[in-house]
Amino acid sequence: MKTIKFNEIEIGNDKPFVLIAGLNVLEDEKTIEKVISECIETTKNHNIPYIFKASYDKANRSSIDSYRGPGLEKGLKILSELKKDYDVPIISDVHTPKEAELASDILDVIQIPAFLSRQTDLIEAACATSLPLNIKKGQFLAPSDMTNILDKCSYFQNEKIMICERGTSFGYNNLVVDMLGMVELKDTKSPVIFDVTHSLQRPGGLGNKADGRGSNVLELARSGMSLGLAGLFLETHPDPDAALCDGPCALPLDKLDSFLHEIKCLDQLIKSFE
Repeated sequence: MKTIKFNEIEIGNDKPFVLIAGLNVLEDEKTIEKVISECIETTKNHNIPYIFKASYDKANRSSIDSYRGPGLEKGLKILSELKKDYDVPIISDVHTPKEAELASDILDVIQIPAFLSRQTDLIEAACATSLPLNIKKGQFLAPSDMTNILDKCSYFQNEKIMICERGTSFGYNNLVVDMLGMVELKDTKSPVIFDVTHSLQRPGGLGNKADGRGSNVLELARSGMSLGLAGLFLETHPDPDAALCDGPCALPLDKLDSFLHEIKCLDQLIKSFE
């Protein structure tokens, strides 16, 4: 069983779960501060290791009119200031080898987006940073396909790899989560992270943007975390209806405390049997 250690955080399928949470994409300063401060306070109250997540650029969008974020230069500056001001580890996604190089000066964990999970040049550049990687399983991949990606990472001499489940394409505009598939991911011995909010997407379900089933976030989180996973990936927003990206999937921020209380109790129960 692999364990990844950094910033006094231990990430492993047999360890207390880590929360990766924040905004889908960086928004205005007020919203960012509200989300990060609430996440930090709530995770401290529940003694849950925490990593702040926000994208500086959403490169994969349904429409040319979709909000993408502040971009690489401005976005990394914002993330750097948040890291300093709030003393919190940061994760964000990169899309090109050059981005991986630039972002490694700021980020504590590099995330590889699902649609780019098989891009060898990107994997090589991300591995070269020596940072932990959170690689999202492509919606088009079988769980067994992730062993090829792990082999790439080993070849490029980075063993600090987390596999992130975010649902599998099921027909058009729909995703499903294969619970037995996540068990198969655990068999790789790599830490498995469950991206519960993106798994609730209906890609392109609103025509020019994604729809989602945010009202089911607790039920799906319960199901996934009952498998005994290393971490939970969650997007939350003070007003999901007003979110600039993927609001239909997000957990309302005012429900975060009760949500985490229940998930932590479940995580402790499940891992007490292991």
